[in-house]
Amino acid sequence: MRRKAIIEKTAGIIFFICAGAAIFAVSAITLYMIIKGTSALQEVGVSDLLFGIVWKPTAEPPSYGIGYIILSSLIGTGAAIITGVPIGVLSAVFLSEIAGKKPGDLVRNAVELLAAIPSVIYGLIGMMVLNPLMYALEKKIYEGDSEHVYTGGANMLSAVIVLSIMILPTVISVSTSSLKAVPDNLRAASLALGATKEQTIFKTVIPAAKSGILTGVVLGIGRALGEAMAINMVAGGAVNIPLPFNSVRTLTTQIVSEMGYASGLHRQVLYTVGLVLYVFIMIVNFILLKARKGGIKDDNR
Repeated sequence: MRRKAIIEKTAGIIFFICAGAAIFAVSAITLYMIIKGTSALQEVGVSDLLFGIVWKPTAEPPSYGIGYIILSSLIGTGAAIITGVPIGVLSAVFLSEIAGKKPGDLVRNAVELLAAIPSVIYGLIGMMVLNPLMYALEKKIYEGDSEHVYTGGANMLSAVIVLSIMILPTVISVSTSSLKAVPDNLRAASLALGATKEQTIFKTVIPAAKSGILTGVVLGIGRALGEAMAINMVAGGAVNIPLPFNSVRTLTTQIVSEMGYASGLHRQVLYTVGLVLYVFIMIVNFILLKARKGGIKDDNR
């Protein structure tokens, strides 16, 4: 008994240290981003920086407006989530509720393969396959429009498609685990009351797994907001209003594109861009965490 008590106490101490390290890491990152990111706000001005639409850091005088960049990140991430989450959740439903062994193994292998592909490979495939297709579509839509500036297919639409594919493994994996964790007695009770299998899935199983599915959505949003390399390769990299066939730049690609040579105020502004991205991720996590807790309370009732 004494040995068991010592092991339990040691394990408790280890878990406490790990939890403390996680809290310290988050706090340190938050403090660092606030310190490094707020100095440029005072020099440039909050409204000029966050709502300005002209980004010319090397001009005289320089302009540091990131309004279009913020808008591109929000619209691109939102469109990717709207596109990718339904596909991911329905794929998870297929894996957990409908698929037999062979189809299920095939889809699971495909999901694992998607998760294992590095971001740069997504970007490379997007450049070589997706961008030419988008360019052909762009030429067809804007044929005869002499004022349209062609981007060669590197545009917002390409970025959204790539992001939608990249978040699928996360959403599918987490949602599948959540759906499989729903007790079988809920399914049996629904079927016993006369519900069809489809009604049971969409009216009983998915609402019961809502908390876990929201977790997958949070992770997917984090992946979409934080992706840099693939988007930098397929989105074009110009600071524009985020229309489907416009070349755009997101918060992450802004940092990646210019941090290597930036200096002085230009570099400080890029830290502010990182702070804005960090704040957006925290806000999204907070909102979805509240929604998740609300879903748990409703389930308990």
